[in-house]
Amino acid sequence: MITEIKLGLCNPPEPIYLYVKNGELSGESYLWYHYNINNDKTIPVQQTGLTGYISELKLKTTEFRGNVNNKLDIVVRADEIYIVRTGIETNFAKTFLLAVSLVQDFSKPLIIAATAGKENVVFCNLYDAETKTRIRFEWNRDADWLAIIDSVQTKLQASKNSHIGSPETILF
Repeated sequence: MITEIKLGLCNPPEPIYLYVKNGELSGESYLWYHYNINNDKTIPVQQTGLTGYISELKLKTTEFRGNVNNKLDIVVRADEIYIVRTGIETNFAKTFLLAVSLVQDFSKPLIIAATAGKENVVFCNLYDAETKTRIRFEWNRDADWLAIIDSVQTKLQASKNSHIGSPETILF
């Protein structure tokens, strides 16, 4: 893989957190949002898909309004580093995990798409970015989610190890 490094002014290499939510802001529907902690402001993202390379899955425990929440962080390398954060018990996380468990080659880009369901439900559709085909899976509400995460992490690590030493290009 060739990495393009542009020299000059840029934003710091901090990840951009995307949160999954079915909600409305000023009458507009949105499924993802950023949160600007400095201004305590939710910023809707109108696009419903994110194309990039999944590089890691992380389990996080966060505290919000005095409640402890278990979150799934999906780390995606794209034009920036994105972290899609969602509750581990959400339909979005479960449908993402069932689809990503079928991926064999993480050296190819994928499209993670948020899809609205009924009421406040958001599902995840996963697509091969090159062929634009959806990765289909069978629903299994009793799946071993931790085992799936572990299996995907193992595949991601194997993919990362097979690409160590790839050339990089620096553009002036």
